[in-house]
Amino acid sequence: MNTISDLLSYDVEAYLKQHENKDLLRFITCGSVDDGKSTLIGRLLYDNQMIFEDQLSAIQKDSKKYNTTDQEFDLALLVDGLQSEREQGITIDVAYRYFTTDQRKFIIADTPGHEQYTRNMATGASTSDLAIILIDARHGVQTQTRRHSFICSLLGIKHAIIAVNKMDTVDYSQQRYQSIKKEYRKFAKELNFESIQFVPVSALHGDNVVFPSQNMSWYPGSTLMRLLNSAKTTKSKEEGEFRFPVQYVNRPNLDFRGFCGTVVSGEVRVGDRIQVLPSGKESKVKSIVTFDGDLTSSYAGQAVTLTLEDEVDISRGDILVRPDQQPHYSNAVSSNVVWMNEDALQLNREYLIKLGTKTVTGQVSKIEHRVDVNSMQKLEANQLNLNEIGLCHLNLNEKVVFDAYDNNRITGAFIIIDRLTNATVGAGMIEGALESKRQPSHEYSEFELELNQLVRKHFPHWDAKDLLSKG
Repeated sequence: MNTISDLLSYDVEAYLKQHENKDLLRFITCGSVDDGKSTLIGRLLYDNQMIFEDQLSAIQKDSKKYNTTDQEFDLALLVDGLQSEREQGITIDVAYRYFTTDQRKFIIADTPGHEQYTRNMATGASTSDLAIILIDARHGVQTQTRRHSFICSLLGIKHAIIAVNKMDTVDYSQQRYQSIKKEYRKFAKELNFESIQFVPVSALHGDNVVFPSQNMSWYPGSTLMRLLNSAKTTKSKEEGEFRFPVQYVNRPNLDFRGFCGTVVSGEVRVGDRIQVLPSGKESKVKSIVTFDGDLTSSYAGQAVTLTLEDEVDISRGDILVRPDQQPHYSNAVSSNVVWMNEDALQLNREYLIKLGTKTVTGQVSKIEHRVDVNSMQKLEANQLNLNEIGLCHLNLNEKVVFDAYDNNRITGAFIIIDRLTNATVGAGMIEGALESKRQPSHEYSEFELELNQLVRKHFPHWDAKDLLSKG
């Protein structure tokens, strides 16, 4: 192993201290089938000396068993853990792997290239900061290359590294590399990447992965590992508007009432004024409680329990924000939807919409367009089939609190659930709010409407909504 493991073996506290202060980069590997994604990750782990001897021994045995390569051992088996993956030599599930260098910590999501597993790929992309998009030097830009690039862009990934793999199969041709680079740049003009970098590699032989290639002296740029170490990340933990979806109300006794959840963006401190949505009630943070003791502040990614100075009615699904950092509040949204089910998305069919800790019912009232990932054309559609992507209008049975996905990848995203099977059938990225739809009065009985008006008249401090009002 390397110096990191040496430090871990004799001074755990020093290792943890060093480890805690390192920046974390989450990235995804994607691309068409058989472009070498799993082998590339295996090479990164192997050349960074992040594989134990017993793992290496097991991989050597499995390589002989499955005979997936002519090499002494198949690096892809470090990632492909399912038996069906090893037998077929493909990736099916999303595999997460962790490794660290002297500069950074990394979490890798290895995603499948086959079209029928595009939904798995979208899952891996949703939490990533950067995408490594592999292209087979023999075949160039394929349909799945375009599809995965578009999904990465759609899911808010701003930085991409295009790794032109299997350069050994084209005799390390500079001309072939430049041709693929030109082809991809032409396609990528339609995408929202802030930066795109290219590197020619051979994951099988290790060229330009961790160490510079002796076979491509014509390439003056950095290795893939160096690009990862220097890549930009998303906003810092303290940046962004404060959002705290309440997951659970903790009331162990009469003297304590805390609100559990994860800070999904921004920062909160003891004494900060916060607002509860959708009620609009305000209070101040009294304490920030954790298992290890109280904190004076908390930032994005931390799971904490907040207590407030006032007795405010808060329940699961509510969101705590700053009064001057208001999100959207509507029952109608415009959203990009990736459909993940073999049964097509049907207009006006009731689905469950899960947005953070809040679950409501809703339906797609209109498909603005479907995107052809090959030509990037916007096509008319009245349904979305498996793996198709479209801009949709959704009507919900009640107003929800949300942000645009470009501003917040957590409070701006939702999943669509089939009410009968309870299966996740789609994922949505909100573009913005539409004009709120009036809930039809016939949804409520005459008694419910009269009771609502009575409560509003005699108990105004309950802040009951008017069932007959617009929006």
